[in-house]
Amino acid sequence: MFSFDPYSPAIDADPFPFYKTLRDEHPCFWSPEAQMWILSRYADIVSAGQDWQTYSSAKGNLMTELPNRAGATLGTTDPPRHDRLRGLIQHAFMKRNLESLSGAIRDIAATTAEALRGQTQFDFITEFSSKFTVRVLFAALGLPLGDEQQVRDQAVLMVQSDPRTRAKAPEHIAAYNWMQDYASKVIAERRARPLNDLISHFSMAEIDGDRLDEREVLLTTTTLIMAGIESLGGFMSMFALNMADHPLARTQCVANPALLVDAVEESLRYNTSAQRFRRCLQKDVTLHGQTLREGDFVCLAYGSGNRDERQFPNPDVYDITRKPRGHLGFGGGVHACLGTAIARLSVKLAFEEFHKVFPNYRRVQEQLPWMPSSTFRSPMRLELEIA
Repeated sequence: MFSFDPYSPAIDADPFPFYKTLRDEHPCFWSPEAQMWILSRYADIVSAGQDWQTYSSAKGNLMTELPNRAGATLGTTDPPRHDRLRGLIQHAFMKRNLESLSGAIRDIAATTAEALRGQTQFDFITEFSSKFTVRVLFAALGLPLGDEQQVRDQAVLMVQSDPRTRAKAPEHIAAYNWMQDYASKVIAERRARPLNDLISHFSMAEIDGDRLDEREVLLTTTTLIMAGIESLGGFMSMFALNMADHPLARTQCVANPALLVDAVEESLRYNTSAQRFRRCLQKDVTLHGQTLREGDFVCLAYGSGNRDERQFPNPDVYDITRKPRGHLGFGGGVHACLGTAIARLSVKLAFEEFHKVFPNYRRVQEQLPWMPSSTFRSPMRLELEIA
């Protein structure tokens, strides 16, 4: 009897054989462990993502949701409220434009890589990607220097869940509460003394007299810290894993850094860290012979859709010349990730600088320790040996 438990360590270690069985044999599958339907085919996921009237995010988009978050953030609202939030938040992003950040991002990458020069083996996550992403996040948001390690530790805890109880454990809730307290203090400081950072722009963003209220600023900031650290950090770790496991692709990117643009897109398709997000049905739906009822939760398995051979030929092959248009590495529909531009730029600049110092490396561990999360997938450690 086939089963699919998104909280299982076996799924964390290698979800792709499970995804293929889902797509081929159970394209609309009820998971009793998760208490939700799993959609695994690309076309079904794209259709659901576009149909927000049926597949609502207002009851939360994380597989295991954090308290008091649903219905109040960009990812957990539907239009028209979602459109209002997106407009105001996008306005803040435009104020803190990428051109003003790109130099800082490159400098952070170069400094972080240079500090490792001469080492023959290190954990990429601890020594490079975590330090890089936290520093970039602090520069973009305007968070106080000196808090980097504590903020990262709490953000990583926030996105985890307990595979035994299939729920958030007390330490995960405590991390979320800590982050809200931390963010509220920074927001208060920025309201008193605005700077050219995203938190200041969130606080002041205005369109036709409409502004984000206190709770919206707080939850937007908290969510961006979580997404900036886990989504970007996780994606960087997966990109490094792809580069380490595919030496020809890495050699090509080292010789011609312009290829990193296409390699980033293929990595988002092949091994996205954003694996699964949920929706809640607003009406009954019949799909692949199954009747899904109003009020049921549905999982959109982006990681599976990205490996669907109905959309991407030879999907299990990592090919940086592929140009995978329409991949789901940043979600899709009205809830496509708002931070795509800064994420793409950050990874490109990070590996341009990393490859200048370390053009040749391979991973040491055969079995990787994966973060216990029903939504995201990334290794907790990635030991690289420098050739």
